[in-house]
Amino acid sequence: MRISEALALAVALAISLAPVTASAFDGNTDSPPAPGRVPGAVAPPGAGSRPLEEAVRLGTKALRSGETEKGIDSLRYAADQGHPGAQWKLGRMYADGEGVQRDDIKAFEYFTQIANMHADDNPSAPQARFVADAFVALGGYYLSGIPNSQVRRDLGRARDMFAYAASYFGDPDAQYQLARLYIDGSGVKRDPRFAARWLGLAAQKGQYKAQALLGGLLFKGDEGIPRQAARGLMWLTLARDAAATGDDKWIVKLYDDAFASATSDERAMALLYLEQHLKVDR
Repeated sequence: MRISEALALAVALAISLAPVTASAFDGNTDSPPAPGRVPGAVAPPGAGSRPLEEAVRLGTKALRSGETEKGIDSLRYAADQGHPGAQWKLGRMYADGEGVQRDDIKAFEYFTQIANMHADDNPSAPQARFVADAFVALGGYYLSGIPNSQVRRDLGRARDMFAYAASYFGDPDAQYQLARLYIDGSGVKRDPRFAARWLGLAAQKGQYKAQALLGGLLFKGDEGIPRQAARGLMWLTLARDAAATGDDKWIVKLYDDAFASATSDERAMALLYLEQHLKVDR
């Protein structure tokens, strides 16, 4: 299924709210090696006919040891033959400028290859985490566009990308991004209740930014969302404890403002909710 076909189902799938847990990239999907070779794919020195998984493992190992060129050659060899883990890793490297000069177009192309080839993969398949993240990355590019390229800002397409990864793959980052669109009314009609449903799914999986937004919504209340100050403060506490970068200052401020305006009873109840949550989460 290509992206265009997958996105035709995105809005319907978004209603299903089906959660699936995603895992972190470790350089190996443990999936069977792809047969044959893509025309033009050049094997790195000493590659021979080794399985693609071995090429990915060696490429990842080379990157970790600082042999960037060797690592990229091995990953590109596997990526050219359709290995989604290798395509994802290269896409991330170019998107973040990690070991290579940042190139959003190359990153976009790698993520598009993954989405085109694996949109309808089983959500429990090992490579599903790469596919979901590729959709999230593509949604991010459509949110702002890529300067001096044909990738234009398209909020509707961004929404569809997030909706597909959020519903079909149950990806918490996609659920968070989709919720933000409905909170802000970006490319969609503002709908805090619908956003809160997605935030709740992502928050339960530990997505701390979703915990912060959900906490803020519940603490203050919004259209169709009754104020639940103690419950909101609980989520804000979890988010504040997980915030780790300079970009997370908004989370700390959101917590500080809520804590300062909360009553002593609300603070005490929030602590009780937090203790119960942590017990269940163990």
